[in-house]
Amino acid sequence: MLYFLPPSLKGILSILLYTLNTISLTIPLILISFFKFIIPVREFVVILDRILISIATLWIGINSFNSRLFCNIEWDIRGLEKLEKKEWYLIISNHQSWVDILALQTILNKKIPMLKFFLKKELIWVPFLGLAWWALDFPYMKRYSKKLLKQKPHLRGKDLESTKKACKKFKHTPVSIMNFVEGTRFTPYKKESQNNHLTHLLNPKAGGIAFVLGSMGEYLHKIIDVTIVYPDKTPTFWEYISGRTHKIIIDFQVIPVTDSLTGDYFNDLEYKNRFFIWLKELWRKKDEKIKILKS
Repeated sequence: MLYFLPPSLKGILSILLYTLNTISLTIPLILISFFKFIIPVREFVVILDRILISIATLWIGINSFNSRLFCNIEWDIRGLEKLEKKEWYLIISNHQSWVDILALQTILNKKIPMLKFFLKKELIWVPFLGLAWWALDFPYMKRYSKKLLKQKPHLRGKDLESTKKACKKFKHTPVSIMNFVEGTRFTPYKKESQNNHLTHLLNPKAGGIAFVLGSMGEYLHKIIDVTIVYPDKTPTFWEYISGRTHKIIIDFQVIPVTDSLTGDYFNDLEYKNRFFIWLKELWRKKDEKIKILKS
């Protein structure tokens, strides 16, 4: 392992390996994905999806090797033994850094079905990765500001339509649908602007995950509640690949999806209130857990 190299050199070599890995594996991803549009037969699409996922799994595996090569990280992983590979999961997590995604992919690769994220539509323009996410059926969401919705009310609900279309694609192959419930990365400034009573978290947003549960209730039987903690400091991407991150704690808690957690969030006021209270309490307990794990 190359821990002895200067941090700046480790970062440069690491990012070169990430780039080479991404370019070389994105090309076959995109080529294979086009066959799904040319021959849209369900059985054929399922086979192609498995090939695409295998390529993505290899990409994650090489990235994980990259991390081990340059980063001497102490991993404290809790609850991983409760997870299964052939299961549909909704994964909810706190969010602090782009490193969250790398850390989760490293630990969960080949342990559960591949993680799929709901992405901002603008991310499709990220070189190579944007097309790779598209090829793997990652759902792209276009979010509208309150001001724009006021001017153009016909746009209201369009993001939910995208979620519904994405959920249909997820029904023929086990998948892990990833949602950072806070909607953005945690910063002290964002926390203060929300005026919330949590210490380490932003307020959770219930609509997206409630809609996924409602759309895929027949398949989604388990929620994985993930708590990610960086005991020293929250690293940037550059700090992580430069070997400056020394310990990461990830706690997994499996929550069964009961009837009380599924319903029509946007039309059933009683269910909406009940679900929001459940999520708010879950986030309060997560905040207490982070405090303990940081101590």
